[in-house]
Amino acid sequence: MENSYRFYRNTACKYFPCHKVKNEEDFNCMFCYCPLYFLEDCGGNHKDYNGIKDCSNCLIPHSPNGYDYINNKIMAINREKMKNSDSCK
Repeated sequence: MENSYRFYRNTACKYFPCHKVKNEEDFNCMFCYCPLYFLEDCGGNHKDYNGIKDCSNCLIPHSPNGYDYINNKIMAINREKMKNSDSCK
């Protein structure tokens, strides 16, 4: 995949790749730390250990379409928040 604002691969990182993957060419480093970590229902493959999320089995942020998935999830949360705040008026 061509590097762009949606995809970035940092092969110089000493942790690259930070997850086991089949194809390192498709590994996206754009979201090294997932912005959805704070969500209880992020849609990813995580385990919960007494309120601490273990996301080591989740590859959503590192997939070629991870940028779009994460941004769509954030926008959906914002739309829901705006809808709920409008109904309170």
